[in-house]
Amino acid sequence: MDKNLQGIEFLQKGNVEKAIQMFTEAIEENPHDAVGYVNFANVLISVGELERAEQFLKRAIDIDEKASAAFYSYGNLFFNKERYDKAAGMFEKALAIGPETNDLQYMLGMCFVNLGRNELSLPYLQRSVELNGQDVEARFQYALSLARSEVYDEAIKQLENVVKANSNHADAYYNLGVAYLAHHEDVEKALHCFNKALEIQPNHALAANGKKLVENLLEEEGQ
Repeated sequence: MDKNLQGIEFLQKGNVEKAIQMFTEAIEENPHDAVGYVNFANVLISVGELERAEQFLKRAIDIDEKASAAFYSYGNLFFNKERYDKAAGMFEKALAIGPETNDLQYMLGMCFVNLGRNELSLPYLQRSVELNGQDVEARFQYALSLARSEVYDEAIKQLENVVKANSNHADAYYNLGVAYLAHHEDVEKALHCFNKALEIQPNHALAANGKKLVENLLEEEGQ
């Protein structure tokens, strides 16, 4: 089996030491192949050795300036450093080279979420969901972006799909509660959602606050 594939298998199993060994051998056997350098960098990123990882990614790009995987990994590196503008630039380069993937669109969207540029995050998160409808976290983030854009009915629809796919998603239930309360003024549905969030995660402070608010509203209505 190819050393890079073996390394990826070891990494997926959590055996970082063996993964490094395989990627090192891959680089030694094919020093002009960018793939080995990218894989080694990914291992280093996973263990937090970002500065060292950057050297491997620079080498990969020197070898192949069209190495989309190198730019994607570079984007992850900057994202981990919370340098979201730089990360977005790298992800955009990866996207320009191709192929387009839901992960790539998702990471671009999350860069703009962290930069406070919701209008830019929305299309990337939407495209991520279009490319992989099974990605629950992408759908959740897309729903939040819709809510921030005040597209509440679609946000509710997406959040309902999230809890349908993952019935233990406390944050999705919390945000559904907020949407029902703020947009539809439906206190009964909001209370149900806050209770579901707390059932899943008893220490969910925001859901607890939401529940208290709704109970106060119901108490006032009853007076």
